[in-house]
Amino acid sequence: MEELASDLHLLPSRPAFAFNCYLAGPVLIDAGTRWARRRILRSLAGRTITAHAITHAHSDHQGSSAAVCAALGIPYWVGERDVAAAQAGGPAVATPRNAITFLQGHLWAGPGHPVERVLAEGEQVGAFTVLETPGHAAGHVSLWRERDRVLIAGDVFFGRHPLSGRPGVHPPPDAFTPDPAANRLAMRRLAELRPALSCFGHGPPVRDPGLLMACVERSEAQAS
Repeated sequence: MEELASDLHLLPSRPAFAFNCYLAGPVLIDAGTRWARRRILRSLAGRTITAHAITHAHSDHQGSSAAVCAALGIPYWVGERDVAAAQAGGPAVATPRNAITFLQGHLWAGPGHPVERVLAEGEQVGAFTVLETPGHAAGHVSLWRERDRVLIAGDVFFGRHPLSGRPGVHPPPDAFTPDPAANRLAMRRLAELRPALSCFGHGPPVRDPGLLMACVERSEAQAS
């Protein structure tokens, strides 16, 4: 497990940075696909884990959520507008309907699990503040720690291009994003925080806040 900042660790994944899960204090953030269960539980062995939160209920973030919550006996925390999808599980996750998302829903998604806490704007997840950042998913949330300017952005940004594998900061593809316009607003909101460390659902973290704003400006120009 890699320490990224005080009380923030990145769990190992295969391939590296493909489906990122984080340990923020005692809270597991995201849980990859359903095939990641054993690897996540091995990584957490011997640690005190008090809760599991997801940035959103897409299949590559909730895939192992039910298994991890059941194995560790911990509560499940989800943004309000993704609660129904998180509790239903499987291909019920709300993404645009196309061949790729159909396969993701059937091959990656895990079962649903009861949500015990609904995450809303301004609430605390350990030392992090919840920011509602819809667009890529209706109930998408990001996590912000003001004291050292650390951001867990989920899929508002991608740390590498999900189709080409090209490195750098990118918006999520429209094919995976129900509301690209809303996501652009969320991108600008997060970029304007000027995070010293930005952690993504996919791709390596970055420590240059200018990369986020450059991504926002490119995305806005392409949309205009």
